[in-house]
Amino acid sequence: MLEECAVQNVEERSISAVQVPSAQSAQSSNAQNSQERSVHAQEQPAHVPGVEVKNLHVSFGQNHVVNNVSFRVMSGDFVGLLGPNGAGKTTLFRTIMGLQKSCAGEVLFHTEHDKHYRTRYVGYVPQRHDVAWDFPISVLDVVLMGRIRHIGYGRRARIEDYRAALTALERTGMLGFKDRVIGELSGGQRQRVLVARALAGQPHILLLDEPFTGLDMPSQELLTDLFHKLTDEGESIIMSSHDIVGSIQSCSRILLFNGSIVGDDVPSALTAAQWAQTFNIREDSSLIRLITKDMNHA
Repeated sequence: MLEECAVQNVEERSISAVQVPSAQSAQSSNAQNSQERSVHAQEQPAHVPGVEVKNLHVSFGQNHVVNNVSFRVMSGDFVGLLGPNGAGKTTLFRTIMGLQKSCAGEVLFHTEHDKHYRTRYVGYVPQRHDVAWDFPISVLDVVLMGRIRHIGYGRRARIEDYRAALTALERTGMLGFKDRVIGELSGGQRQRVLVARALAGQPHILLLDEPFTGLDMPSQELLTDLFHKLTDEGESIIMSSHDIVGSIQSCSRILLFNGSIVGDDVPSALTAAQWAQTFNIREDSSLIRLITKDMNHA
């Protein structure tokens, strides 16, 4: 809960020790961030499995939501998870995060059963409607919640926690809003704050649940560029989206998902039959023609 996760009262902070008031200090912060990224890159070797899902099954009573799902995402991959509403994409994410129990199968990080890795290095950006935006809390406080696994419950945020939070806000273009109440922000600004909260934890694997829904073009462009930079730095990203064309253009690989994996490949290798099966439409539909046309120009 927001109240329980808030790190400390604003009056107790000593913010002046971690502000970025000048270009020189910002440059210094960026240099330190680069060093931290280098450390993370050493912890996560290049082109190794970031996360592997093996024979995963998830059910709610008699409703089988995730059926025998297997896939592997390597470090540096930007994977689009595409499927219709109700396909189970959010349930799949929650199961990977350990928030939803599976009936069978397993989720491995770096090919190991490492609960500490999941807690520390997997970031999750939920859909905006899953957040209580009316809670009276600042943008910086929200982003600091992404550091809770590093801070520990009931402990004060340290200088490095503030630095990570401010860097995440800077990367998402929200540093100038750090003292604003979260409920005063627009939908696009709130989405960028959610991304910043996940980045503050310095994850190796980032799960994005429809991050572009309701965003204007500048916000979409900023986040798309940021996601590409993150994968260039070695992070693994899995992004669910209803923007098929945008995902084809942005993602290095597409998972077609409708309770189970229908297709898993680079966009240009997916067939009209796989798209049609995923979205329960005809192969000769106008949507399939649009997708095929866009892949030919990607």
